Amino acid sequence: MHILVCIKQVPDSAQIRINPVTQTIMRQGVPTIINPYDLFSLEEALRLRDQFGGEVTVLTMGPPMASDSLRKALAIGADRAVLLTDRFFAGSDTLATSFALTQAIVKISETFGAPDIVFTGKQTIDGDTAQVGPGIAKRLDLLQLTYVAKIVECDPDKREIIVERRSEGGVHVLKTKLPCLITMLEGSNEVRRGAMKDALRAARAEIVTWSAKDAGIADMTKCGLKGSPTVVKKVFAPPPRSERAFFVPTADVASQEAENLITTLFERQPALEQDLTTTAAGF
Repeated sequence: MHILVCIKQVPDSAQIRINPVTQTIMRQGVPTIINPYDLFSLEEALRLRDQFGGEVTVLTMGPPMASDSLRKALAIGADRAVLLTDRFFAGSDTLATSFALTQAIVKISETFGAPDIVFTGKQTIDGDTAQVGPGIAKRLDLLQLTYVAKIVECDPDKREIIVERRSEGGVHVLKTKLPCLITMLEGSNEVRRGAMKDALRAARAEIVTWSAKDAGIADMTKCGLKGSPTVVKKVFAPPPRSERAFFVPTADVASQEAENLITTLFERQPALEQDLTTTAAGF
């Protein structure tokens, strides 16, 4: 199997700061990491490769420094890394990003073989839109399985895969044909540390680096700011809450403690009690 994993290098959200003057994210001096959700996709891809054989290719779009995240992916166990980097990609929103990545995936298919499965994380911690994965699937005309919590079964010979997809109403068990695109949920597996041999290989590995021209992108109006209809008006840190936490009096008996909690909740949120009473009356 040939499995492709799209990853993104993002600023460590624990150390992000907001410029008080420009109200934009200050990226200078902030360490970068692989988007945490993408790591679960990478681990799932590696598990399928270990089970059925084949190769795992990781792809990212970003500045030259994004090669650091690709080397980390190689150290975890990926076989090949591709960096799509060009100044024309600066300022890309999800629409322009999915276009550029799609073109790179087409180029990867021509160069290294068409992927049987394309993996992405469910979203990124710096954008939180969850749009790039489905955008790639739409452009490549791939069946998409989003918010996947578990791969139940994969049969490369029959070209079928069965997954469990988490939804608001419970869990969907879905079966579809390959090739497909899968976005993985957090906590769906335990990401491996990587073997020493992979770390040594990653240190000296050659990162395949493509510009927009190398990837076969002819229409540059679909990339970067020109191809991005989304405009971010303002980025700001939410103001601290002025209201302090309220502690509910404890009780020795669990039922009495629950009663105290409900009473206090209804006292502070009278509309909630009215809504629940109205809903209960309807049954």
